[in-house]
Amino acid sequence: MASFSQLPSSPEEAGSGRRSPRYRGEDTSPTDRREIWGWYAYGIAAEVFAVCGVGSFLPLTLEQSAREQGFFSSSHRPCVGPDAPTAGNGTAPANEACVVPVLGMEINTASFAMYTFSLAVLIQALTLVSFSALADYENNRKTLLLTFGFVGSATSMLFMLIAPPVFVLGALLVIIGVTCLGSSFVVLNSFLPILVANDPSIQIAADKNGDELHDLPDADDFSLRSWTDDEDNGDHTGPAKSGKPTESEKTSGSTSPELQLSTRISSRGVGLGYCAAVLVQILSILMLFTLSKTSMGKAHPTLPLRFVLLLVGIWWAAFTVVCSRWLRTRPGPPLEDVAPGAGHRQKWRVWLRLVGFAWKSLWNTIKVALKLREVVIFLAAWFLISDAIATVSGTAILFARTELHLSTVSVGLLSITATMSGMAGAFIWPIVARRFGLASNHTIFLCIALFEIIPLYGMLAYIPFIKKWGVLGLQQPWEIFPLGIVHGVVSGGLASYCRSLFGELIPPGSEAAFYALYAATDKGSSFVGPAIVGALIDKTGSVRSGFIFIGVLVVLPMPLVWLVNAERGRRDALAMAGHKARSGDETEEGEGLLRS
Repeated sequence: MASFSQLPSSPEEAGSGRRSPRYRGEDTSPTDRREIWGWYAYGIAAEVFAVCGVGSFLPLTLEQSAREQGFFSSSHRPCVGPDAPTAGNGTAPANEACVVPVLGMEINTASFAMYTFSLAVLIQALTLVSFSALADYENNRKTLLLTFGFVGSATSMLFMLIAPPVFVLGALLVIIGVTCLGSSFVVLNSFLPILVANDPSIQIAADKNGDELHDLPDADDFSLRSWTDDEDNGDHTGPAKSGKPTESEKTSGSTSPELQLSTRISSRGVGLGYCAAVLVQILSILMLFTLSKTSMGKAHPTLPLRFVLLLVGIWWAAFTVVCSRWLRTRPGPPLEDVAPGAGHRQKWRVWLRLVGFAWKSLWNTIKVALKLREVVIFLAAWFLISDAIATVSGTAILFARTELHLSTVSVGLLSITATMSGMAGAFIWPIVARRFGLASNHTIFLCIALFEIIPLYGMLAYIPFIKKWGVLGLQQPWEIFPLGIVHGVVSGGLASYCRSLFGELIPPGSEAAFYALYAATDKGSSFVGPAIVGALIDKTGSVRSGFIFIGVLVVLPMPLVWLVNAERGRRDALAMAGHKARSGDETEEGEGLLRS
């Protein structure tokens, strides 16, 4: 196994602003603007599928496809078609649920979509654990990113072939697409600490203080100057003038320069992804409106939705190509001991060996993570936060469609509202944090507190006198749009701050392995909420009942987030990485490594 011990700098590297490589073959070339935009490009590619596909039209496509094959539970009359008891958009009467036979069971069509996404994220968790840890080695990081990107985009485009009679195959495509989406974001996230580590401003500031990158001083020792600060001046590769911070600067915050830069890049990446999603969502609405007016669109209600998914898949594939050209490979250490050269006949053995290594790496990562107090606390909070986000998103879309009876175009407008709010949130939350001097965990805490508004508002309709009013508590279609704004603003903040805060807690050299653990925690929980809400829908026949579970779920991570100390976590991570460098053993369990 490759060692992460420090290698001596070459004469050419001395004074060049490059840090010394941690292993032979490491690419320590300075991060430049083109590479940053290559990293952004994949976010622009995949975020469109996440927002327009997973967050909007995939649940509608699954539900509508199942509905066209379903029947009302009490009357056994078809939900859609000339024999349906209602005309128009094919919605069910208030006292009846539309069910569809699946594997010998009658499942509510809304529950079918929830169960599909629950299964998808479970399989996604298993997949990303099996493959993503390998991204830390050789050229696997970029190879896996592009593979997941192209396969995922193909599944979105293949929805053109999924007609309602084979709606179950649509569920299979959703599972593959969601798996590729989540796994690719794990690999993409693992690039972020590397881009920050090789940023010239970070290394030169460290050199100025007589330290190597992995022994960087606290934020009080130097001020951050990154290429993002000089964007208007056209200087994206060199640092601006640096100097000792003033006393006011020293007391204004204790966030490390790496975390500041990581948060800034992460926030901008989320914002650009949301911008792309808004653009594609607008194009999708125009496409839906136009196709719904045609005779073919009226005869086949899912056809406009499938054309939208074709557009989303093409977009994902196109920007993945851009990413492949601009993002550097940034190879990891060699994997000689794990994957020796093998012929074609032994490929299956090599594959099994690599998968086994990935699970072993995850177990080793867990053992190391258990020695890092802040990582444990954060991951416990992230387990609950990610489940809440996934559950709210799916529940809201299906609630809007089945109980508020929003049209497909209206649901698209709701998605645009949430997406634009998310874009604003990604840019606004860093400003709010700086303005009020909030630490990253305190910003996340505030986001969660605002998130609780959504389920609480949905439960207002259970209060008898509010129910009689016929307004408030999501009884009117327009009420869901302000909540979409809240959801977007909160999601934008959580997406950027959680990712960058966790990146600061990772021991250098283990980025992909720890982000695999991060994603495994995310997806390992995200199948729980949708499954529970799906069961509640089957039991009660109402999507609204899911808000009760969501209301409890959102509150649970708040005390854990408040306890996370980023600076202490960073020191512990550096101490762990330093021990691994000294021992030369990458799989060290970390017993007794942290010293007070």
